[in-house]
Amino acid sequence: MLLANIESLDHEGRGVAHVDGKAIFVEGALPGEIVEYASYRRKRSYEKAHAVSVLRPSSQRVAPPCPHFGTCGGCSMQHLNVAGQTAAKQRVLEDALWHIGRLKPEQVFPPIAGTGSAYRSRARLSVRHVASKGGTLVGFREKHSSYVAVMDSCLVLPAHVSALIPRLKTLVEAMSRPDRMPQIEVAVGAARTALLLRHLEPLSAEDHDQLRRFADAHGIIWYLQSKGLDSVVLFHPPDAPSLSYELPDFGLQLQFHPTEFTQVNQGVNRMLVRRAMALLKPGAGERIADLFCGLGNFTLPIARMGARVLGIEGSPELVKRAEENAAANGLAAQCEFAVANLFEMTGESFTGLGAFDKVLIDPPREGAIAVVKALPEAGGPRRIVYVSCSPATLARDAAVLVHEKGYRFTGAGMANMFPHTSHLESIALFEK
Repeated sequence: MLLANIESLDHEGRGVAHVDGKAIFVEGALPGEIVEYASYRRKRSYEKAHAVSVLRPSSQRVAPPCPHFGTCGGCSMQHLNVAGQTAAKQRVLEDALWHIGRLKPEQVFPPIAGTGSAYRSRARLSVRHVASKGGTLVGFREKHSSYVAVMDSCLVLPAHVSALIPRLKTLVEAMSRPDRMPQIEVAVGAARTALLLRHLEPLSAEDHDQLRRFADAHGIIWYLQSKGLDSVVLFHPPDAPSLSYELPDFGLQLQFHPTEFTQVNQGVNRMLVRRAMALLKPGAGERIADLFCGLGNFTLPIARMGARVLGIEGSPELVKRAEENAAANGLAAQCEFAVANLFEMTGESFTGLGAFDKVLIDPPREGAIAVVKALPEAGGPRRIVYVSCSPATLARDAAVLVHEKGYRFTGAGMANMFPHTSHLESIALFEK
């Protein structure tokens, strides 16, 4: 029997122990527990393992609320209560800031957290035809596998989407080529839900009829994708309205296409935008840059609070959507948008944008190293709010802002955008 005393959680939510000088990363184990474990990958300096049994459980251990937990790879932390998840992610953020950037924020912001169930408004469901498992499977992939988990419901999907999983299995099973339909993407808006079917072979007339009947029966919108993203088309209903989500604190409604990026957790996104505006403090007469602006998630609240804002994004399609959202919300006069590759920003190109009082940065996982290096050491924006989906790149970029550009690291905190997973969103404030 292999036993381990779990010391902490790593950035992927695995328990960390040391046995005979080797680090053991144990899935399903929590700090303070003694567990029996079995290794599935052995290296010279570490092993990856899963917990076989828990001999001394943590007080924060709970019964996983989903029957598919442990097989489905969609969630990794349902055995830890939500308060424990939040605390663990806050520690991951603080550890990254210190070990990578040698930084500690002056203030740790209260965590942003919402419900742990029915939160996921975006999802990519895999579809596989597996005769040995009863036919067509629809769901998330199994842990450490390309196989699709056998599931008829999902805790983190909205209830009406979860209820569609067995119906989608029946639908795909009855179509002409169920083995050539690899995925269905889900996009939930404020009023309607869209499903995007990826199909590798042309659909038959009967397939089309079945999709129409399904949409009418369940009140969803079908999009079809036969090749790349440029092949995505609205199928049924042909006059379906655009999807949208709301930011009620600012009286905003933002439209989006099913393939365009929006935050997965609409409730936490509202809280995150609220926190960002409280930190940024946009005001009349100020000029603010929103870098990696997407379709205007932060741009429009900045404008609503009275500032003039320049939103910059690398995708022409997203910039067009942001312009449309600004116009639809009566903010076109205060918003300007531009297409630019922010991963190639230089000091000269940043200066060419004109002077900014403040900046908001919301990059993808790669971070914004070119942007922070392009900022002038003297002058420049007096306040920067940085929203991050990667503690490592936030820590790297924060080190440049503090150690090279002369900013104070005023505060940082986490947002639990993906409950029951190890994914960590965070927000940080820097001031001159």
